[in-house]
Amino acid sequence: MALTNILLLSQIAGYVIALILSLCIIVPMSLQQDDFKGHCLLFSTGEWQETDGQLAIHWSSQGYCNYTIFVGVALFLVSAVQIYRLSIFMYKGTDSSFLSTFIDVITGIWICGMTFIAACMITFGFMAWCENMTERFPSCELAAGQDIDHKDGINTKNFYIELGTAQFGIWGSFATWVGLSVCALLKLCRYHQLENIRVSMYRERQRLINENADSPGNSLGRESNSTESTATAE
Repeated sequence: MALTNILLLSQIAGYVIALILSLCIIVPMSLQQDDFKGHCLLFSTGEWQETDGQLAIHWSSQGYCNYTIFVGVALFLVSAVQIYRLSIFMYKGTDSSFLSTFIDVITGIWICGMTFIAACMITFGFMAWCENMTERFPSCELAAGQDIDHKDGINTKNFYIELGTAQFGIWGSFATWVGLSVCALLKLCRYHQLENIRVSMYRERQRLINENADSPGNSLGRESNSTESTATAE
């Protein structure tokens, strides 16, 4: 097992961290939708009723929560595949090819973009919800567990912890995938450098062979051999 490949070990460790962080997105966001009876908290707004103190909520699209869960599932699957693939390379003492490393770079950049969008959705969507909560409560955290919406029958007990965990998971995932993309890019640059070295060595070898073939000593040697062959023939 090739334990000397520090870059490969770093990638495996990074994908393990990314796998764990993806669960910090999937689980709390799924629980939040379950607690809110299928409604998405992100970017939901409302007005507090003076008569009964309830919040008349204007629920946002479920697409916000569904997208973040989708990103979490995508991160989980890609991380699991990469851990399995790189573990095989580690066991065999080999490494990925230039093509697969190039695909890793493109995949990493694509996932970073998706994760950044999901992170902005969770952060700003949660801020929009908390703005409503702080109109009545001293802080958004203190609104957790309060009976604010009889009509929809939502359970607000754990929403602050759930969204806080999701924020940690999504921003942690973004930072981790940026690091993984940089590792893949470094490996790609190393492959490109090695290829340039091979080409340069080949050209230098060909140049030396041509110089030896055209050198005066070799010409005299060839002429001497030709003269000896002629004399022997006579």
